[in-house]
Amino acid sequence: MVEAAGRDVPITHPEKVFFSEHGETKGDLAEHYLRVEAPIMRTMGGRPVLLQRFPEGAEGPSFFQKRVPKSIPDWLKTTIVSTPNGTSSHALVVADIGHVLWAVNIGCLGFHVWPYLADDPDHTDELRIDLDPTPGIDFVQIRLAAHELKKLLDEVGIIGHPKTTGNRGLHVYVRLEPRWDSYEVRSAAVAIARELERRRPDLITAAWWKEERGQRVFVDFNQNAPHKTVFGAWSVRARSGAQVSTPVRWDEIDDVHPDDFTITTLPDRLATVGDPWLEMNDNPQSLEPLLEMNARDRASGLMDAPWPPVYPKMPDEPPRVAPSRAKKR
Repeated sequence: MVEAAGRDVPITHPEKVFFSEHGETKGDLAEHYLRVEAPIMRTMGGRPVLLQRFPEGAEGPSFFQKRVPKSIPDWLKTTIVSTPNGTSSHALVVADIGHVLWAVNIGCLGFHVWPYLADDPDHTDELRIDLDPTPGIDFVQIRLAAHELKKLLDEVGIIGHPKTTGNRGLHVYVRLEPRWDSYEVRSAAVAIARELERRRPDLITAAWWKEERGQRVFVDFNQNAPHKTVFGAWSVRARSGAQVSTPVRWDEIDDVHPDDFTITTLPDRLATVGDPWLEMNDNPQSLEPLLEMNARDRASGLMDAPWPPVYPKMPDEPPRVAPSRAKKR
């Protein structure tokens, strides 16, 4: 039994090794989440989450679970979430750290988080800018792309907060005033991707089709599409080294590497650096400068950017077919 948020939460088989590289166990995973209780509740508290379960540990089989199991404790908070095709389900809400530990006990390593609070699903209050490496790109190029993004955000007066993904990329979050829906937030992400590509076409691409990206950093604007979840800050990746998606300061980006942040190394970092996102919720940002940028792009003749295939066809969307296939047709 682990005491979490005023209640005892069972952690069965805490001695079971979940991460092979250094032998971290299920109990170590639970201790990690207890250690980051304050920062994780600031970024994930009150939000629905998608669970990816690894019953045998990080290198075993896994499955995504949007619906909580039928047999759950009576204190567990859930909310109804939807998918692009219109189906709905009861998803876990991170009401407190006890909810996180409950999920860890059923084999959840990390959490994929919705960009809104469960109590206000009509307003998306997070813009997530995903700097995604294409094949042949390493973290050196990701750092360069992050600096270009920082320049752009500074120019339009918006504060962004970077974090490692726990893998090869970088996420930058913008805490928003609760005024816009997910369609508007995605439009802002499209504007960012296109502007960064215009500025550094040698380094950055907004091309949705993989065959057009080349060896460049892809700004994945569709991570902001309605019903999309993104891997959460302080969450642990399913990697043998137990890497953690870790918030960082802008001035650290040139000196850090995602592989360095693990559930073993993070205690020292928390003791020395603390939480770089400590004040993110205190200063929500306006989306208007980015929506104005998107409006200028559309007025100049640009269509909407392509949507993922699971979404209905959108107004003013270009043909949803890869350019090479379109030529063959």
